[in-house]
Amino acid sequence: MHTRNVLAIGAAFALALPVAACGGGDESTATAGSGSTEELSGTITVDGSSTVFPFVQAAAELFQEEAPNVQVTVGQSGTGGGFEKFCAGETDISNASRPIKEDEEVPVCEEAGIGFGEVHVTNDGLSVVTNKALAVDCLTTGQLKELWNKGSQVQRLSDLDPQLPDTELSLYGPGTDSGTFDYFTDEINGEEGVTREDYQASEDDNQLVTGVSGDEGGLGYFGFSYYEENQDKLNLVGVDAGDGCVKPSQETIQDGTYKPLSRPLLMYPSAKAIARPEVKAFMEFIVENEAQIAEAAQFVPLTEEQKAAAREALTKAEQAQ
Repeated sequence: MHTRNVLAIGAAFALALPVAACGGGDESTATAGSGSTEELSGTITVDGSSTVFPFVQAAAELFQEEAPNVQVTVGQSGTGGGFEKFCAGETDISNASRPIKEDEEVPVCEEAGIGFGEVHVTNDGLSVVTNKALAVDCLTTGQLKELWNKGSQVQRLSDLDPQLPDTELSLYGPGTDSGTFDYFTDEINGEEGVTREDYQASEDDNQLVTGVSGDEGGLGYFGFSYYEENQDKLNLVGVDAGDGCVKPSQETIQDGTYKPLSRPLLMYPSAKAIARPEVKAFMEFIVENEAQIAEAAQFVPLTEEQKAAAREALTKAEQAQ
């Protein structure tokens, strides 16, 4: 399970009881029309992206302080794995680090009669990192493609540039069920899912952190929040997309100058679930408090324009029941 600094979360809100890491949903017992969050009850089941997991876990803990009789369970089976469960009707909300696939996942949901909304809840930037001993400050998008593309024979960074370290690389990256994998391969390699296969893959970002930080030749990529939490044992690599080297930060991700690896993070409530007062209240709580949740969970908050769009998207989801 991904952990967060309890003091950091407590600085933004009073903490509630810990949220469960996984599990199935029960039928709602919410008091419809009660007008009081404290009177809500029921179970909300969330699964999906491991990148979005810490944000939603923090949101769930904080929401349960206001709605102690609502149990929110949050899993992290990856964006693709989460959509599989969601379109099978096993979860109320699906977290995603990339949009739902119109040609693959949407038809499955439609066939099962699962309607849904799409809400942009926070921002993230994919971080390219190395072991502390592998000192490299910047790589171009072209070098990253040469390193990660299908069939790549690059074994050392010096294969890309003789001035870069000659240490033999050990590569770490997300598995194929990960939205981070989809996003990175699309933006860097030019086609979603196209990648070299001789790397150690995991949908658990904590395992990737452990691998890179524990291997002298470790190099990998994952969500920015995981770098922030582990920056004492990782080296952050800047990315040059043609306009100079830029490293991900709260500022460069929010203003879009860290490109092409800045991205929105999303939540998909089902139409059936959001008709329940506790699910509606949870999603509204997240949108209205996203800045505090993002700060507590070390994500990048929405801009005012993004927040207005998130409110509009949530309203449409509620009206589409």
